[in-house]
Formats: sequence, C-alpha cells, structure tokens
Amino acid sequence: MGKLSKKYDHKQVETGKYEFWLNNGFFKADASSHKPRFSIVLPPPNVTGMLHLGHAWDGTLQDIIVRRKRMQGYDTLWLPGTDHAGIATQAKVEERLQKEGTNRHVLGREKFLERAYAWKEEYAAIIHKQWAKLGLSLDYSRERFTLDEGFNQAVNYVFVKLYEKGLIYRGERIINWDPVAQTALSNIEVEHKEVEGAMYYFKYVLEDNPNEYIPVATTRPETMFGDTAVAVHPKDERYRHLIGKRVLIPGSKKPIPVIADEYVDPEFGTGAVKITPAHDPNDFEVGNRHQLERIIVMNKDATMNEHALKYAGMDRFECRKQLVKDLQEEGLLIKIEKIVHQVGHSQRTHVMVEPYLSEQWFVKMKPLAEAVIENQKNPDTKVRFFPERFEKILLNWMNDIQDWCISRQLWWGHRIPAYYHKETGEVVVSMTPPEDIENYVQDEDVLDTWFSSALWPFAALGWPDTEAKDYKRYFPTDVLVTGYDIIFFWVARMIFQSLEFTGQRPFKDVLIHGMFLDSQGRIMSKSLGNGVDPMEVIERYGCDALRHFISTNSAPGADQRFMEEKLEASWNFINKIWNAANFVLMNIDENMTTEDIRIDTSKLNVSDRYILHRLNETIERVDYNYDKYEFGEAMRYLYHFIWEDYCSWYIEMSKLTLQGDDEAAKKQTQSVLVYVLDKILKLLHPFMPFVTEEIYQAIPHDYPSIMISDWPTIQESYFFPKDISAFELLRDVIKAVRTIRAEVNVPLSKPIDLYIRPTNDEAEAILTQNQEFLYRFCNPNTLIISQDVSSDEEMMTSIVTNAEILVPLKELIDIDQEIDRLEQEAKKLESEVQRCERMLSNPNFLKKAPEAKVEEERRKLQDYLSKYETVIARLKELKAMKN
Repeated sequence: MGKLSKKYDHKQVETGKYEFWLNNGFFKADASSHKPRFSIVLPPPNVTGMLHLGHAWDGTLQDIIVRRKRMQGYDTLWLPGTDHAGIATQAKVEERLQKEGTNRHVLGREKFLERAYAWKEEYAAIIHKQWAKLGLSLDYSRERFTLDEGFNQAVNYVFVKLYEKGLIYRGERIINWDPVAQTALSNIEVEHKEVEGAMYYFKYVLEDNPNEYIPVATTRPETMFGDTAVAVHPKDERYRHLIGKRVLIPGSKKPIPVIADEYVDPEFGTGAVKITPAHDPNDFEVGNRHQLERIIVMNKDATMNEHALKYAGMDRFECRKQLVKDLQEEGLLIKIEKIVHQVGHSQRTHVMVEPYLSEQWFVKMKPLAEAVIENQKNPDTKVRFFPERFEKILLNWMNDIQDWCISRQLWWGHRIPAYYHKETGEVVVSMTPPEDIENYVQDEDVLDTWFSSALWPFAALGWPDTEAKDYKRYFPTDVLVTGYDIIFFWVARMIFQSLEFTGQRPFKDVLIHGMFLDSQGRIMSKSLGNGVDPMEVIERYGCDALRHFISTNSAPGADQRFMEEKLEASWNFINKIWNAANFVLMNIDENMTTEDIRIDTSKLNVSDRYILHRLNETIERVDYNYDKYEFGEAMRYLYHFIWEDYCSWYIEMSKLTLQGDDEAAKKQTQSVLVYVLDKILKLLHPFMPFVTEEIYQAIPHDYPSIMISDWPTIQESYFFPKDISAFELLRDVIKAVRTIRAEVNVPLSKPIDLYIRPTNDEAEAILTQNQEFLYRFCNPNTLIISQDVSSDEEMMTSIVTNAEILVPLKELIDIDQEIDRLEQEAKKLESEVQRCERMLSNPNFLKKAPEAKVEEERRKLQDYLSKYETVIARLKELKAMKN
C-alpha cells in the first residue's frame, strides 16, 4: 500500500507512469502466447506535423479498447506506425528548402530524399512524445513506417501482381491535376466546393458564313484553345443543317467541325457544347468516339502554353479574364451569367484542380469492388461497421466505382517498379530491376500514398511473408478505429486489397468516429485560428481529463464540440474519485493487504449489500456498452455509480459503521470499501490510465500494475435484489427529509420531530430495522415509524414510494404555503397519471413496445396513483385542520 497526496495534481500523477509501463514491457504482445489474441493496427499519422485533437480522439478510443482487452486476459497487439504522406510531406520539405534558398531540383533526387527522411525522423520523434503524453499503450517493438524496406517489398509485390493480372494498366486519361503540387490526384483526393463563377456564352461563327454562328456556353473560356469540335444532338432541329460544317474558335479563329453526338442534352444550355478532349473527362470520351485530336493548352503549373497564342505564359485565370475582355470587344461574347457551382479543389494544397490529359498508371477497380460487395453479403466474413449506416456509404461508392489513378509526379514515396527500355520503349514491371539495368530507365513517378496505406493491416504484420509469426497470429485484425472522412480514401481500399491478396477481411469491425468542431460548431482550421493543441489541454487539465472528455461526449459516428466547461467537469469527476480514494485509505489499516479483504455476505448491512449489487449491475451494463463501442453510455453508468451510489451514499453511510464500536462490522465495511474501489479503478482504467494506476498502487493490490490486472466480472453471490428496494426506500426518505429542511431553511444540525407513515408492513420493517441511518442522516429529535401515525399538528409532507414523511413545523411554516405546495404536487402527479393512462390505452404502444417497457409503465401508473391518493388525503387533512 501507499499514500495519496491530499489534493489531486494531474501533473504529479502523470509523471513517470508511461515510462514505468514501457520499461516493464506491459505494452508488448507475445506471438508465442497461449492466451486468446486481440490485435489492432494504429491508423498511421502523417509525418507532416504534430498530432491534433482528432488524433487524440482516435488514439484514445483505441487505447480504451486495447487496455480492456489486455485486462480481460488477451495477448493484445496494438501496432504503431507513421505514414510517409507523399504529397503533404513533400510540400512541407519543399517549403523548408525554399526558405533556405534552394529547391529539390537543385539538390537532386537522392539529396532531396535525405532531407525528406530527416524531416520524417524529426516529426516521428515529436509524435512519439505525444503518444506518450496521451498514454497510448503501443507495442513500439513492432513499429512500422510506410516507406520502410519491408513495406516497399509489399507494395512492389502488389503492384506487380495486379499488373500481371491485368488490373493495373498505363494509359492516357483525363485526371485531376494539382498545379501547385504538380501531380495527379485520384477523384477522392478532390474536394468539391461551392464557388461563385460565371457561364460565358460565345459565338462560334461558321467558317463559310460570317453572319451565322452557334451559341456555345462554357465556364472555362481559357480551354477553348484546345477545342477540336462543337457537338450537337443528332435530332436537334436547330443545328441539324450545320452538322459536318466547320465553325471558328472565337479566341484563335481556328476552324473545327460540328459533330453530332447523343451525349449532348438539347434541353440544357444552348444545346451545343464545345469539345475539349484534353481538358474534360466527358469530352475525352466524345473525342474517342469521333477520333478527335487531343490538344493540351496548359503547362503543368496551370499557365497557358503556346496553343493559347498571345495568352501564352499567362496564368489560367488571368488568361480567362483577358480573353473574355478581348472577345467582348470583338463582338463574339453574347452574355455572361453569374452562377454558383461546385468546383474541385486539391485536398492537400486547396488549389482549384485542373482536368488534364495525362499518361498515368491506373487500377481497374470494377472486379476489386465486386469482391467487396459480395463479401459484405456474408455475415460471417463481412466487415461490420459501427454505426451500421456507414456500410451503405462504402457499398454506394463500390457500386459507382471508377478506375483509380495511382501514379503521382513526386519524389517522396514508393517509386513505381516499372522500367522502360531506352531504345525500344519496352516496359518491364518487376520486383527487381532488369539484369541489364543500364539499358533501362525506371519510371520517375511514385505511387499514391493510399496505395501503400491500403496494405497497412497485413503488410505491417510481415506480409507478403505468409509464414511471418505476427501475420499468422494477429491477422486479420479485430477492429479499426477511424474517422468517417477517410472511409473512401483508406477503409475501402484496405478491404479490397486484403480480400484480393489475403482472401480475408482486414479487420472484423470498423468503429467510425466524427470530426472535432470548435465550441461554435465550426470545423477546426488554421485559417479560422480555432484549432486546439491536445498537448496544451493536457498541460492544463491532464491526460485523464482529456481522454474522459473526448471519449464520452459523442456517440459513434457523430461529431463533437470542444467545450472547456466539459473538460472542467471531467477534471472535477477525477478529483471526486481522488477524494473518495483518500477517504478509503484514511479509514483502513495502512498494512491492509488483499488477503484482509474478506466479505461475509451474512454479516453485511443494507448499504453494503446495496453497493455490491449495484456494482454487479454496473459491470454488466459497462461490458454491454463496451462491446458495442458505446463508450459514452458505458461511462454514463460508471459516472452515476461512482458519484451517486459510491461517493454520495455508500461512503457517507459507511461512516456510521466505521465510527461505531462493532469491530466485525467495521472490517466488513472496510473490505467492501476497498473491494468496490478496486473494481471502480479497473473499470475506469481504459479511460483514465494515469490516475487509476496512482490510486491502485496506494490501495491493497495483487498485480504490479493495474493495466495487467484482471477485468472485473459479475459475482453472483453479490446480487441482493431485496436489499435494493430496501436501500432505495431509506435513500428516498433521507432525500425527502433533506428537501423539506431545505425548503424551510432548517439546517441538519437542528433536530426535528420526524414521523414516517409506511404504506405496508414490509416498508415499516425496513425503516424500523435501519433506524440508525435515519438518525444519522435526518437528525430527528423524535422518530416515529408507524402505519398508524396521526397528529393534529401542522405538518410538512413528502410522499415517496411506500412511505409518507411528515414533519411538524409548528411556527416554521404557514399552513397555507403547505397546502399550495401539495396542490402543485397533486397537479404534477395527476399529469403523470394521465400520461401513463394515455400510453397504456394506446393500441400501437401495447402492440409494438417491448413487454418490459409496458410493464414499467404499468408500475409507474400504480406508483403515481398511490402517491396522488396520499397527497389528496393529506390535503383534506390540512384543509380540515385549517377550518
């Protein structure tokens, strides 16, 4: 046993604990263990910077799951790692180089990668410190990085196998181009935002008739230099006579054909559309059907190239502005309509993306998606989503999947294992370079970061070596915890890659959490300056308070707001537990051991039996909600049990025994106090690892650390259903007397005459047998418990289930005030009676509601009726007394 300081100090409590756990190897999994296994892989944070509140939330939820499983006797692996985050990290490193007056092209690829790895080491070290501050029980002996050698082998293996199977191909397609990062993006790396724009209507004048034109509308006039046709619907009578003729591009006067294609909607706009195959995905398909030329009119930095004639070198938006002005002066602009429309922006650089014709590597997605859809039909092999609604989001995306552009024009990442013969152009895709590598050049591009991250659950465990110890024991993993914002980016891709390469789902469950918002409900961002650093929160309130706050204030899948007052409430709750532990330690022998904790159920008083019964109920409810990942609900039960049942009632009632002369009763109460506190600490440990470890070390304990102790289980011998109602009657009477005292401002120190009129023999026996509690907490001068209580004195009355409390107040209260109070209470009870009667007379309720709910309403009705009749009877007495 140890001692606790008088006041709770989170800084003192949290110092040294993580090192104690780490140095003793408590976080390590044992692949040779005979215990049942449980595994989680940490979603690897990007090495672009420090962890934010979202990471803290994500990590805390996982740690709650892992710590409980470890205490339940599982060999638990929680594997950590970091992600190289291609575009984002390269942008950060280039930004640093720019400040130093250089760039990657000056350094060259090799030197640039050295700087990128140095960046990774710098920020990985910061992330490690933050993991420790958050108390995350990670197995660092198995830590991985998505660019490490083993991972690179896995990535190359997957690329080669998909290529050999015909699921990876190289081709020209319209892709999303980020002109700042100067790389291709996949569709889901593009965020569509509403922006104010314009629809520009131009005259495409006929080549052979300058007096006739086709009106064409576009939102991107600058792309007209890449127009290779104007398309109309073949059945559109307005333009049928023009099909086959040529019109002049307004900006260049270059003639292009008028073609017919059913792609055109004659009801939309002017019914005629410009076809720009190199700058629009739909136009690309039309161009293929009509064998149209593909003309790229922009450079990779989104400036105009030589095809834009006098506008060459201009930024695309600058070109648009000047071109529109020039064409207006020429009389070729018909009108401009202001519009608000959805425009794609790069998720990483936030710049407006450009649809751009480019030769890239793609994954053919249809067969992979179909495997996921089929797998989700089988309840034994499917990935279960919590909440379930997110499965529909996954399936909707899979049903509407497009091929995945996986090549990126970066240096930081997994370089594509494709080699091109310098003379013949022959492509060799291989795990290893060709033997005559001097005749080949490797593809300059790297793979999309999500291509490697999609392999995380199995590659991190040693795959493609299927005999690797960790892979054989810990795959598939048990649960993935992540935000709803990366279901497409990551969750979906892990599922289809795992099914394709391992034949198994990557994880059994996916727990989805929401986003952290500020107190006003806004997304946290640098531009708003409303971000919150979790390390600063820990400094002020402690890690335990932060973990309690972020894990209990939101349901699965829902967003939550950062609320300072809720953090304070979490700290206050921990302080309450601390004070309760100090009370227990002050009231037990300092040499007490776990062997001294002996509970004889035959010698317990009603409050001892009540708290043990409620502990059993709490364990049951907490386990039920833990297993559903409803951590907020689990903590709600725990909070009520700890604050109300244990601290507010049991500890207070235990003082009666502890201050008494019955040594045998005292030992029983001491044992119950310590036993219940031990179970409380263990139930709380996954939420609050630091403070529970500190208190656990101070009370009698069997294990070197609470984190490897046993998880509480229900003890059948500690169920005392009869004592629950007995205790609740005592509690309700005490609360009623306290309320009466408060209403008339009579302090507890002043004795009062107290009359209790039980409504039945059982209630009378309970109150009579436990009078010591009533004397302690009600401080009666006279206490009379009888079903025959009567008095001619003016009384203040309170009605509880199975008893009526009467306190003669003599000169302390006006009888008219008491009549008014009782009349108000009668109205409330009458309203409740009517509500219950309406519900119980509703056929739909009786038919659809669970039987337990119906019975509960029937019980409430009888209770309200009994109370109502008692209040009415008392009102009659008072009115008769007054008259």
